[in-house]
Amino acid sequence: MSKVLDDTRERPRVALPSGWFGAQFWLRGCAVLAFALVAAVFAATSPLFLSIANLANVLQQSVVVGILGFGLTAVLIGGGADPIKGGLDLSIAANMGWCAAVYAVSLRDGLPESAALVLTLAAGAAIGALNAFAVIALGIFPLLATLTTMNIAAGLELVLTQNTSVPVASPLMTFLLDSGPFDVPHLAYALIGVAVLFTLLIHYTAFGLRLRATGAHRDAARAAGIRTDRYVASSYVVSGLSAALAALASSALLSGSSPGAGENLLAVIAAALLGVVFSRRLVPTIPGTLLAVLFVGLVNNGFQLDNLSSYWVNGVEGALILFVVATTAVMRRRHTGNHAND
Repeated sequence: MSKVLDDTRERPRVALPSGWFGAQFWLRGCAVLAFALVAAVFAATSPLFLSIANLANVLQQSVVVGILGFGLTAVLIGGGADPIKGGLDLSIAANMGWCAAVYAVSLRDGLPESAALVLTLAAGAAIGALNAFAVIALGIFPLLATLTTMNIAAGLELVLTQNTSVPVASPLMTFLLDSGPFDVPHLAYALIGVAVLFTLLIHYTAFGLRLRATGAHRDAARAAGIRTDRYVASSYVVSGLSAALAALASSALLSGSSPGAGENLLAVIAAALLGVVFSRRLVPTIPGTLLAVLFVGLVNNGFQLDNLSSYWVNGVEGALILFVVATTAVMRRRHTGNHAND
């Protein structure tokens, strides 16, 4: 009998020290310290790193991943932290490519810019609604549902553009590339503006409060009368709209629609997950995602200034994803005692 009890005894696990100020405190502190160290190292190796022009360039080059990251963060917030059943949108980068194709082809075919913008937003929202239908109505796990819609969006883009680049020239594209106050491009201001918009929506409105309740405490939210399925579905539509906004920024940077939008997916996932360590309670937040986007953008920019291969960035992003997933999993085990996924 004692041997059986010994065999069923709980296996040893990695645990974070409990005698310090708090594991969350140290994890956030290390994230902020890493941000500062990256800035300090690249500032020492390149005198151009901290110039206003270069920092504005970091913001401009981060705008696409940032806006996509905000949309993915909304889905993560509404879907919850479950690695299988929780919120996830693998189609968001492909959706951006589809929206960019819709915008470019609409202008090429002679539609007015206002109509092209409406069609672009509708195209993004349509993929988001398709994700919502697959997850809510059909009951497909988000991982599988959005993987399917990712291929649908990529296929629609190829059909529409015939796998070729479609150039774009419009007043909006010119405006986004022009410089504003302090000689900073409007695209850089667009990143900050969209971040503020999403922050207000997700963190300071009744919609955002109910969305967060849906993701964090689904049963309690249902008991309180919140129609949780509607809020989960709306998070996918918000994600689709963010893909449409990112498509406009991408079209400005690339002067049109260009195949290969799916290459942004790893960077977007890295930003949304890494943003967790910049939040107060280690949960997805829009400000945290913004800081993560800027962190990855600074790393990429520093590599370029120091003439290091940009291919290293993918490795850094993958390592950051592994770090965040591992540490947050350990902390959830420590605080909730949940070993169901062992």
